[in-house]
Parts: sequence; structure tokens; C-alpha cells
Amino acid sequence: MAFIKALIRLIVFATVLYFAFINNDLAMFSLWPFDIEVTVSLSVAIVFFVLFGFIWGKFDSWFAYSPLRTALRRQKKENKKLNKEQEKLTKEVEGLQGDISELKEREASMPKAPLRQRIAYWFKRKKAD
Repeated sequence: MAFIKALIRLIVFATVLYFAFINNDLAMFSLWPFDIEVTVSLSVAIVFFVLFGFIWGKFDSWFAYSPLRTALRRQKKENKKLNKEQEKLTKEVEGLQGDISELKEREASMPKAPLRQRIAYWFKRKKAD
């Protein structure tokens, strides 16, 4: 995409330069509020105004995307914070999984009650306090 943009800019720039240097007459510009008149070559004026318009457009787009850049910076900061929190929670989950496996091992090593005691425990009534 950048190559296509550069190619289009090069073609437009070459066209403007060709147009500017073909029109080599003198032009008089009057700076209205100051009552000043400037006479320059038309080719210089064309190149100047095209470059001025290009630079003006770049600044305009830079200012137009300023809120987006601000939102992106804020989003990056939020992402970093959430990544740190995720790492902390992942470590906590790993610790809990280790505890679970330890409890399972401990339960497996304990002697089991006979079947008769387990059935009796199920049907045993609770004492009222």
C-alpha cells in the first residue's frame, strides 16, 4: 500500500512540475491587507502553492487523527495493566492447581473407610442442637 501511495505521489509531483515549468510567465500577486505587490515566475508560484497545500493537508490530517492517537495511547496503557493482572492471576491459578493436586495425593494416601461405615454415614441422622 505504501508503494502505491508513493507511486501516485510521484506521478502527481511530476505532473505538477511539468505543468509549472511549461507556464514560465511572470505573475503579479497582491497581498491585500498590506498593499504589497510581488512579481514572481508562475512556475515558482505553482510549485509553492502545491507544496503549501500538501503540507497543509498533512497538518490537517495529523490534527484530525489526534483524538485517535490519544485513544490508542490510553488503550495501550490499559492493555499493559491488564496483561500484568493476567500474569498475576495465571500464577495464582497455577498455585491453586498445585494445591488441588496436593490435596488429591493426600486423599489418595489416606485409608478409606469400609463400605459398611460409608453407607451408615449416609443414613445417620443429624443431632438437633
